[in-house]
Amino acid sequence: AIHITCVPVILWTAFLFCTNSPNLVPLPKPYLVEYLPPNLALFVCLTYGVLYILMEPIAGGAFAVLLLASTAGANYLTQTYGTTATYWAIGAHITSWVAQFIGHGAFEGRAPALLENLFQAIFLAPLFVWLEILFSFGYRPELKKKLDIWAKQDVAKFKESKQNGKLNGGPTAKSETATNGHA
Repeated sequence: AIHITCVPVILWTAFLFCTNSPNLVPLPKPYLVEYLPPNLALFVCLTYGVLYILMEPIAGGAFAVLLLASTAGANYLTQTYGTTATYWAIGAHITSWVAQFIGHGAFEGRAPALLENLFQAIFLAPLFVWLEILFSFGYRPELKKKLDIWAKQDVAKFKESKQNGKLNGGPTAKSETATNGHA
């Protein structure tokens, strides 16, 4: 629930931050779309959209449309409310990151992907959340099964490495060494 709520908020607020940039490509007025100016937000949105379409054409294509709409919404808010929209976005962004870290620590017992793999956290997490939503409606059950197997293997590998760390000089063994005075 934390991922499904916070990951889209983090992505959308990042788009909103990018709407504060000037137009990166000068276009004649007839070619401008009212709430999709060629600013950083649009280029970031298009990058995500193309990446997602290449990775998963159907789900990525649908998500690209949602990303474009959310970028238009972010531009609308910035154009209408100015820095007030940005201040609210900063609050939502920080709150979502805090919730992510708390959720990972309290429920998963591990660091967020941001600390392990920046690409995965920034680019892949929104697509995985979108796929989880689609899976709940029956989208591509064979893909869901493959991802579930991969996730179970990843969790098992994490638990094994955590257990091996305790047995082979991890934090528990180091504290015992310090207590016993042996090096």
